[in-house]
Amino acid sequence: MLRTKSVDTSDLIPGRRILALGASLRGLADGPLAGAAIEMGTVASVENLTAGYSDLVIIDADAWDASALAACVKALSALRGCPPVLMLGENLPAGLVRNLLRLDASDILEAPYSPEDLIAAVQALLVQAQPVAVASTGATSRCWGVTGAVGGSGATTIAIEIAHALAVQSGKDRSVCLVDLNLADGAAAAYLGCAPTTRLADFGHAADRIDAAMLGAFVTPVSKGLDLMAGVRDPTAFDAVGRDAVLRMLEVACEVYEYVILDLPRHRRPWTLDALAGCDEVLVISELTVPALLAARAYSDEIEDGLSSGLRPRIVLNRLASRMFGPAPSMTEAEKALQRKAEAGVSSDWEAAAASANLGGPIAQHRPKSKIVKDIQMLVERLAAQPPRRDAPAKAA
Repeated sequence: MLRTKSVDTSDLIPGRRILALGASLRGLADGPLAGAAIEMGTVASVENLTAGYSDLVIIDADAWDASALAACVKALSALRGCPPVLMLGENLPAGLVRNLLRLDASDILEAPYSPEDLIAAVQALLVQAQPVAVASTGATSRCWGVTGAVGGSGATTIAIEIAHALAVQSGKDRSVCLVDLNLADGAAAAYLGCAPTTRLADFGHAADRIDAAMLGAFVTPVSKGLDLMAGVRDPTAFDAVGRDAVLRMLEVACEVYEYVILDLPRHRRPWTLDALAGCDEVLVISELTVPALLAARAYSDEIEDGLSSGLRPRIVLNRLASRMFGPAPSMTEAEKALQRKAEAGVSSDWEAAAASANLGGPIAQHRPKSKIVKDIQMLVERLAAQPPRRDAPAKAA
């Protein structure tokens, strides 16, 4: 029986689908693997597994006789896209172990073991496993950066809606990755109603450890075409994560996904300009207040001067509303303050945005007829029709 003392599980991936074979494993959901979606099964359950159904299979070898275990391993070896397999137990037959280790991703853990041992074994297998699907390569990937001119401008909401619209437009599995680069206190996961999983601080400055397999282990599936990469809340994250680790993560993401959408922090970090330099489009989100418009103009100029690559940020005006209830600037007046044309406007629909945030998920999912959804769709279609820049994705120097 597993010990279920309190263990730090923040570095696991909440929501990972785990098939557990053996009654003694029932306590995993409340113990060392808290937060994972654990389904109890029998040896016969393996025969009905389909590709992508489970992210990991854990087997208590002591719960089954030798013939049942042999049949289980044989069924796993016949699966196309077999998930990683971890076998636990005190008495593990040598022949069974040899057959198990022939699988693409497998490990054994002899009893007695600690919860920490179990967590380490699970992490290693998830990292070892290849991503479920590779949507694209860096040669055709497109990266769009979204950042707010001022705090509270709605940049995260717009980044989420853009990512969702692109995923629906693609219709492919895992075609879009939304990356929340607000490492200390990003809100994308909360808005989407899912748990953040990434802990870039664990990599420190070891950028070379990040590859496609590791990326696949540290993203949270949001929908068929959309994955989220977001960090757990960590006020020290910006100091703990090296520039090279951030850029390597983005480089790998651009090798795996068709579209990578960056939700960028407003204040510059050591890697900000490098990340922006790898973007095909940069959207600066502004409200229709004079301070926000002035900030958007200054921020856009700052980005252009810092990159010196000809990339011109596009300003998107958020929360456009009727002037019936106040002296909000018109689009024309806003562009005078900006001293440049705005790329697009996104209508104000507070009820739809609030309902979506409270329910968890894109506005397009809960309020598909909202003006916000229509405005974002028009923006996405226009930007997607633009030819991609041929610059390479952001790379660690």
